Amino acid sequence: MSDAKLPKLPGKKAVALQYEAFAPAPRVIAKGDGLVANKIIELAQAHGIFIHDSPDLVDLLSQIDLDDYVPQTLWIVVAELLIWAKDIADTSHSSARTPS
Repeated sequence: MSDAKLPKLPGKKAVALQYEAFAPAPRVIAKGDGLVANKIIELAQAHGIFIHDSPDLVDLLSQIDLDDYVPQTLWIVVAELLIWAKDIADTSHSSARTPS
């Protein structure tokens, strides 16, 4: 289904990244606005995937074609975000395993 046929929600955008070990950089695996953005966010939440709200970064990442790697100019910002997300995940996993 083409997202051109879906109604747009003003200002709502989402981009999904995937990083695999040994890949040169993260890739854009989904992007959209309006209802497509809502669906990306809904799927991420359903799968326990970290969501970060950064409109400026989403604007930059949404300019990248699907399946393309994040350009080197954004590596530092994206790397810091991925490290932060991993730290949050590690902290929540360790606190979930620690008996009270």
